[in-house]
Amino acid sequence: MDLKKTILIYSGGMDSTVLLYLLLSQGFTVECLSVDYGQKHKKELKCAKSICKKLSLTQKVINLSSISYLLSSSSLIDSNKPIPEGHYEEETMKTTVVPNRNMILLSLATARAIDSKANTVSYAAHSGDHAIYPDCRESFAKSMDAAMQLCDWKKITLNRPFVGMSKAEICKMGSNLEVPFKDTWSCYKGDTKHCGRCGTCIERREAFHLAGIDDPTSYAKEAPSIEQMLESNWKLDEL
Repeated sequence: MDLKKTILIYSGGMDSTVLLYLLLSQGFTVECLSVDYGQKHKKELKCAKSICKKLSLTQKVINLSSISYLLSSSSLIDSNKPIPEGHYEEETMKTTVVPNRNMILLSLATARAIDSKANTVSYAAHSGDHAIYPDCRESFAKSMDAAMQLCDWKKITLNRPFVGMSKAEICKMGSNLEVPFKDTWSCYKGDTKHCGRCGTCIERREAFHLAGIDDPTSYAKEAPSIEQMLESNWKLDEL
C-alpha cells in the first residue's frame, strides 16, 4: 500500500482544486476521480480534465448519469427545476441538495483506493457547506471515516482537511499555492460563463471578497457587481 497515495474526489471547482494543489505540495501521489451523476453543470468535468492534463495527473471520470432518476428531487439534476439564485443561507438553496451525493462519491473513491492500494480518500467539504448539505458535516465525515476503515482488510481513511475551514480561508490557501482559479468552475447553471447569481457563484464571489483576493472569474454581463450585491444586502457584509 502506498502511504502517500490518495484518491481525490475532484469536481474541477475551487475547493477540490485547492485541495489538489495542497496534496501535491505535501508530496502525495494523487489520482483524481470525477463523477458524472447527471448534473447540469457538466462543464466542471471539462475544467477538471484540463487542470489534470496541465499537471500531468491521472484522472478517471465515472459515468453515473443513469442514476439521475434516483436524485431527481434536486434542481441540479431535474431539467424542469430552475437553479435558484441568491445566498446559500436562503431556504430556496435547499433545492440544490443532491440526495446522498457524498456517500455515493466516497464509496466509489474508497473502492478505487482499495483496488489501487492507496491509503486515503480525500474530499474538500468545508464549513460553509454545512448549512444545507448534511453530508458535508463533520459528524457525517467521521462516520464515513469509521465505515471506510472497516470495509476492507486494509485500512482506508478519509482525509477532509477543509471541514472546519471557511471558503475564504480556502481561497487564501489557494492563492498561496498559486492555484489557477480562473480555470476552475463553480456555477450550477453550467453556461459559457459563471452566472454570478446562483448560490455557488455567490459563495465563490464572497470568498474572494472576504479573502481580499482579486477574482479572476469571468461572469455573465447581467451579473451584479460586488458593490451592487453589498448595497442590495446579499449578506456578503454580514459574514
